[in-house]
Amino acid sequence: MDGPNETQDIIRSAEENQTDQHENPPPPNPIPSHPLSSPAAAAGGGGSSSSASTTMARIVSRALPFASRSPQLGAALIRSAPMRCPPLPAAAPTASLLSWRGFTPSSEPSRSAPPPPPLPMPPFAGFLAGIRSFRRGRRGQSAARRAQPQDPIPSPPPAPKESEIELYARIGIDDDTPEDPEVLNIVEILKLNVPMAMKIALDGLLDSNYKTRDTSISDVGRYDKVEVSVLLCNDNFIQNLNKEWRGEDSCIEMLSMSQYIPDLDVPILMLGDIVISVETAARQAEERGHTLLDEVRILAVRGILRLLGFDHQTSDESAVEIEKEEQLILKSLRWKGKNLAKSVLDSGKRHTETSDGQGTSGLKRAGSLRFYRPKFKYIFCDMDGTLLNSKSQVTARNAEALREARSRRVNIVIATGKARPAVIDALNMVDLSGRTGIVSESSPGIFLQGLLVYGLQGREIYKRNLDQEVCREALLYSLEQKVPLVAFSQDRCFSMYDDPLVDSLHYVYHEPKAEIVSSIDQLLGTAEIQKVLFLETPEGISSALRPFWEKAIEGRARVVQAQPDMLELVPPATSKGNGVKILLDHLCISPDEVMAIGDGENDIEMLQLASLGVALANGSEKTKAVANIIGATNDEDGVAQAIYDYAF
Repeated sequence: MDGPNETQDIIRSAEENQTDQHENPPPPNPIPSHPLSSPAAAAGGGGSSSSASTTMARIVSRALPFASRSPQLGAALIRSAPMRCPPLPAAAPTASLLSWRGFTPSSEPSRSAPPPPPLPMPPFAGFLAGIRSFRRGRRGQSAARRAQPQDPIPSPPPAPKESEIELYARIGIDDDTPEDPEVLNIVEILKLNVPMAMKIALDGLLDSNYKTRDTSISDVGRYDKVEVSVLLCNDNFIQNLNKEWRGEDSCIEMLSMSQYIPDLDVPILMLGDIVISVETAARQAEERGHTLLDEVRILAVRGILRLLGFDHQTSDESAVEIEKEEQLILKSLRWKGKNLAKSVLDSGKRHTETSDGQGTSGLKRAGSLRFYRPKFKYIFCDMDGTLLNSKSQVTARNAEALREARSRRVNIVIATGKARPAVIDALNMVDLSGRTGIVSESSPGIFLQGLLVYGLQGREIYKRNLDQEVCREALLYSLEQKVPLVAFSQDRCFSMYDDPLVDSLHYVYHEPKAEIVSSIDQLLGTAEIQKVLFLETPEGISSALRPFWEKAIEGRARVVQAQPDMLELVPPATSKGNGVKILLDHLCISPDEVMAIGDGENDIEMLQLASLGVALANGSEKTKAVANIIGATNDEDGVAQAIYDYAF
């Protein structure tokens, strides 16, 4: 019973009721409707007759015929006479602690001044805009056509006057929560559903015999209007609000904040604000096997009951009573329900706040990014030691985070020392390569330590080659010292001889399989070399290899070390950060719109250039020193955590 079908059923019911009223007018003395105020409170107006001074009240909510506790006439009233529609009123400045999108501001009369005469409405106009009708009438024909007395005797007291209580629900979305289509649809449905739930909850106050409910709000018959506001938000918003409102720095599924002021003589009953995290509600709905709408309805009903004085936290008896009332309302409206005690047990298993108010950390999870706005347009991400774990694999959680970020229109750009085929091969294992993935031969990217940069449509926009004399010296050193070396030429790799370490570049690190050449002259005569890479133990590199080459190539090339067991020689004045800058200029993107994630010394310039630089905990000390944030390790899904925590 969601959305348009629900509305059409109500409209049909209203038209049938209107036809019945025209064809079968009510009898002269209709059955009085069930008063919402208690007899004692209703009879406090003074006068000789208690029945004459009783204020009869009826709630108008445009609810479905079954959405009522009382079988008496007038329990739900739906107007259908054609009238003019008033503009949507805005909230008074003090009506709520919150503000959000979805309402057109307009002037509203002061609560201290008498309300202006109401504007008429067409049938159900504003029905999906959260506005409720208001009118007053006199019940019974005797009050309208009272006969003049023949004899000088006192006139009988006037017939009791009936008022209709307007139920007004403001439904909105927090500004920081994106306009998710499902959430927007729920907002429209709640504009109908919340007043329906309010009607049943208020209708039950008269007959309420609950022992634990705060009865401060019991007589609503003296009000012209009852207002409540519902705000849908994400976990970050409700956690910050929970900290400010209750002093608890933890995430919670729903907050209800009362605005009721006892003994305030105004015609409007301000129940308060209900704040619901649709992010938490979505997780709970998935765990419990129902829809997000079902879960939001449950939380809205629970919020209304809390505003009316129910509190499940005070005792076991209070939890039973609010659960009983909650289930009664949900059953009356034919909505799905959830046992509150079971709900507390279920939510206690999650890393968010439970229904008993005890909270823990609220880390965003897979599927939750749709409730957040991205902070950056681009994420530049390294491969080895960053996106790849210690087994040179992309974990499922990292892949899901990249996929979800891309679905939120965040561009993922790989910036690595690897060749492009190696990146495509590694990401192909988690279905993230190709035209529908984050890397392909037609996508932008930075490869070979920034020496090859591809722009839009995968077009090469920058290439820098290593000096041939440096290449010759390195190849000769490899032959003489028996240190394995691989030379990179765009999408190809070359070596002077077979070696298990050379093979590991292909089988472990996904690089193109090295082609064995017979001589140095043959290699230099057939390929342009961008970089060369030595494979040695970490001790051998730090004690001998790196000191030797830093001195031997001074001014002609530079040494780069991305992995402890690999040493690279690249052209001078080049870096991965320089490649990032070239690509940003090509794409007309500011560094302020970029987040970068890396771990090695070759990532330092990239992290410094980006608006937010995240170094993983397994990274070098030099890299972590320049980073804005130190994330988890590459074996702890550090990329996913960085995306969930800082990119949205």
